[in-house]
Amino acid sequence: MLRASLCEVSAALKEGRVTPTELCQRCLSLIKSTKFLNAYITVAEETALKQAEESETRYRRGQPLGVLDGIPIAVKDNFNTAGIETTCASNMLKGYISPYNATVVQKLLDQGAVLLGKTNLDEFAMGSGSTDGVFGPVRNPWSYSRQYREKSVPKSRSEDEESNWVITGGSSGGSAAAVSSFTCFAALGSDTGGSTRNPAAHCGVVGLKPTYGLISRHGLIPLVNSMDVPGILTRCVDDAAVVLGSLAGHDPKDSTTIQDNFKQFELPNLTDVSKLSIGIPKEYHAPGLSSEILALWSKAADLFKNAGAKVVEVSLPHTRYSIVCYHVLCTAEVASNMARFDGLEYGHRSDMNKSTESMYAATRREGFNDVVRGRILSGNYFLLKQNYENYFIKAQKVRRLIANDFVKVFGSGVDILLTPTTLSDAVPYMEFIKEDNRTRSAQDDILTQAANMAGLPAINVPTGLSERGLPVGLQFIGQSFQEKQLLTVAKWFEKQVKFPMIQLEVKRHDHSAFQHQKPAFFS
Repeated sequence: MLRASLCEVSAALKEGRVTPTELCQRCLSLIKSTKFLNAYITVAEETALKQAEESETRYRRGQPLGVLDGIPIAVKDNFNTAGIETTCASNMLKGYISPYNATVVQKLLDQGAVLLGKTNLDEFAMGSGSTDGVFGPVRNPWSYSRQYREKSVPKSRSEDEESNWVITGGSSGGSAAAVSSFTCFAALGSDTGGSTRNPAAHCGVVGLKPTYGLISRHGLIPLVNSMDVPGILTRCVDDAAVVLGSLAGHDPKDSTTIQDNFKQFELPNLTDVSKLSIGIPKEYHAPGLSSEILALWSKAADLFKNAGAKVVEVSLPHTRYSIVCYHVLCTAEVASNMARFDGLEYGHRSDMNKSTESMYAATRREGFNDVVRGRILSGNYFLLKQNYENYFIKAQKVRRLIANDFVKVFGSGVDILLTPTTLSDAVPYMEFIKEDNRTRSAQDDILTQAANMAGLPAINVPTGLSERGLPVGLQFIGQSFQEKQLLTVAKWFEKQVKFPMIQLEVKRHDHSAFQHQKPAFFS
């Protein structure tokens, strides 16, 4: 039952083949069994069971609230949740409990979803590996899959278990790992420069970044206000469409959301792609793109072409400047957003009491890690009076050029863009940490952040396994507010590629010492 899709489980709940409480208990049990993945920061067991019981009562009365009623979900720990700690994986917010729910969280709860807990991330969502939070790195479930273990040849068992595990990607790595390891049926992430799509690609799940303004950001602790979007992680495209339908629409608490009412839709089964025009941006053949992913990208293009779709090479000429432009704008907004964490109103407060200024400085030194402090320093540099025009304003102008590139391509008749999501499959943790966060983020965001700067919807679809037995995904980028078309094409592609389900070997050991025990198979 845990391996089923959200829609399949919803049907099982309606038919009485399983109860919300049974489903919740199974998920909670698996969360405990997979604790070594470090996917969750907080597990709200008592709250989840209470919500499941309430859902069960509704089902008994024949009055479920909708498709999501009784469905176990998880939420990235940078969304505010009333009564449940929200930490952003930072010392700065350890112990902070919000008095309100983020709009997206409230909408899920209003639909009867069961909130299992809050998932791990890079501190304040600044990273691409889910390795830099204060609660430790997230381990990719595929590190413990039969597919990966049969392909990897460790020198010794200790190397296999302690240094051969691979990263989830980030910064929504906890949410991606939670969905991939069957502990929940959907999870919320956030996507500023690819933080939902990147871990989705590495963990073999669907990761949707909606159009900017389609889903409310109210209650999402901001990183970059002009690019942040709540992301959706599920095991199939249909499930992503269901969750999107529950979350999208105007929110009076977020002035950047669309004013029009969002009409929920059911994805059609596309059979004829002959009227589709698929664009292949030549600039996405980026330096460092692995030969495996390049081959898979070409194969996917041929798949559309052979099915009758028009496949054309297109150019997005300003893509080459996008990662530098993104870095300037990202750090500038980070510097502004992080100013609120001063130790006065909420969060960590230093014991330093010599002066207000020294308390500010000590609080931020103790509360933020090096990555966050580094981005704050960079952002403040770009915003200095003598640098503002040369960096921030110039980056905004380049951002407009990047957005216009997409407008021109879609205006030429192209319906959907097909690109890689990541440069390679997931790398081992020990290899990943050899480079600093900034270098890694620049490499890992290169194929995803342009969609955020243009505000366009994009989705990662798991496409195949690498030679190492690890997931590889491809990205589809659509036109603004054309989620239905984007998801319909993604669903067609998903059916063609038939991505294999993870054969997860769950060892019952603690996080600190890997003791060899008989694995339990969830294959």
